[in-house]
Amino acid sequence: MNTAENRLSENALVICQHEDLIPNSGICALVNGQQVAIFYLPEEEPQVYAIGNWDPIGKANVLSRGIVGDVQGRIVVASPLYKQHFDLTTGECLENEDTPVPVFPVELIDGQVILRG
Repeated sequence: MNTAENRLSENALVICQHEDLIPNSGICALVNGQQVAIFYLPEEEPQVYAIGNWDPIGKANVLSRGIVGDVQGRIVVASPLYKQHFDLTTGECLENEDTPVPVFPVELIDGQVILRG
């Protein structure tokens, strides 16, 4: 887990470096005491996505360890616990729309992963 401490401005944080990312997979970063799952999909636009790491159905911080894929044209991560799919752009759970996860604005700029808030 990476701890983001380098502030760019009041509303932007450097979460990690590009080389910390794993293609087509997720990592976890601790941001202001909250775990954030960061996914790097080099063939998509945008290339990075950030959602809460907490799986509201499995009740554990595990989404960064899920499998990334495509369900009916939506980029998702499947929870490693009960296999629910969470949309990486909206946070919506495809199997249960009453249990979304938070989505965070994130960018890859000059080799840095930047979370905006």
